[in-house]
Amino acid sequence: MWIVDVLSRVVHVGTAITLIGGSAFMLFVLLPAAKQLSDEAHDQLAAAIGSRWKRFVHIGILLFLVSGFYNYMRAIPLHRGDGLYHAMVGTKILVALVVFFLAAALVGRSEKLAAIRSNRGKWLKVLVLLAAIIVAISGFVKVRGIPASPSTQVTSQ
Repeated sequence: MWIVDVLSRVVHVGTAITLIGGSAFMLFVLLPAAKQLSDEAHDQLAAAIGSRWKRFVHIGILLFLVSGFYNYMRAIPLHRGDGLYHAMVGTKILVALVVFFLAAALVGRSEKLAAIRSNRGKWLKVLVLLAAIIVAISGFVKVRGIPASPSTQVTSQ
């Protein structure tokens, strides 16, 4: 079973690197550089990038959901009664759902979400900030480790 655990972790972290890195690249490098292009060249570049990036976003969301669910199910037995862990991971999951929505809205075609796409810079900033919060929560939970169960804790008297 350890091989599946390692594979799931690698998929989860690798997906995060790809999608967060790609979003940060778009926000800090691509969008500012694309502003210098003519309208026609800008639209052409946006269409070419959008069709390719959309596949990464959709597959990445699927990989996040599958690997994240697996990782969480494997961690539950280790964190029974650990309220802080469940609160932090629950927060991480809720924030991730917002990130998934924003990422899908930014690459989607829905007219109802056109306002998000028309203000891409603002929503990419929100997405990258929320992704950084998720990474911080993940790092804290991972470094914090598994607290000793009440039956194994030593009481001082």
